[in-house]
Amino acid sequence: MPRFAANLTMLFTDLPFLDRFAAARGAGFDAVEFLFPYAFPKAAVQDALGQHGLRLVLHNLPAGNWEAGERGIACDPARTSEFRDGVGRAIDYATTLGCPALNCLAGIVAAGHHAIARDTLIENLAFAADALQQAGLTLLLEPVNTRDIPGFFVNRTDQALGIIDAVASPSLKLQYDIYHAQVMEGDLSRTIEAHFPRIGHIQLADNPGRHEPGTGEINYAHLFHLIDDLGYQGWIGCEYKPATTTTAGLGWLNTYRTENVL
Repeated sequence: MPRFAANLTMLFTDLPFLDRFAAARGAGFDAVEFLFPYAFPKAAVQDALGQHGLRLVLHNLPAGNWEAGERGIACDPARTSEFRDGVGRAIDYATTLGCPALNCLAGIVAAGHHAIARDTLIENLAFAADALQQAGLTLLLEPVNTRDIPGFFVNRTDQALGIIDAVASPSLKLQYDIYHAQVMEGDLSRTIEAHFPRIGHIQLADNPGRHEPGTGEINYAHLFHLIDDLGYQGWIGCEYKPATTTTAGLGWLNTYRTENVL
């Protein structure tokens, strides 16, 4: 049965970051993920995980100046050195925190620069995939919709898989975010089935609004059964914006647990 990880960047945001671990455990989560740990000492995050018996299943490579609107630097040829330094930093955090996978956000690209962006991204992913493979970690590439982030370079499943093919590393897999995929392409069930062996991590949110399952158009009961039938052994990250509060919006998960005797 699918297992769910609380995304602590998106959930329990009324609490300071390091207090969200206790809230996640209190809500019944066994695992967490988040965008970035780098603002906090490794020991502080490690203590929060250990104190509450949580597994960390995912965080991102450094992605530039997030507060200034940057959403990744992997496709920027002027920042290759910065990207590669970030790979080392991410591996350092991941190995300390027991995190098995790191996600790469490609970044935003202006019109007319897609060819050089693709070449740069492939080179950087090859570097990162090799470094992560040596560390025993999985690298992920995530398509992100261009409605929420205009100009985001990798924005469709087939595009991401073409880049993954070009890198040709066994340690590089697809991060399949159901919300982003629904916005950009739909046909979720067939896409998941067709590319299931290449999916290394799944995230969810409903559409429209990017709120919790049950607030929009996506048939999550169907998708959860499909993912289970396909034999998915990983975690599903709950990367959504609660419509009200995190706790009030967990009815979908409590219902799923009850129905499946989790």
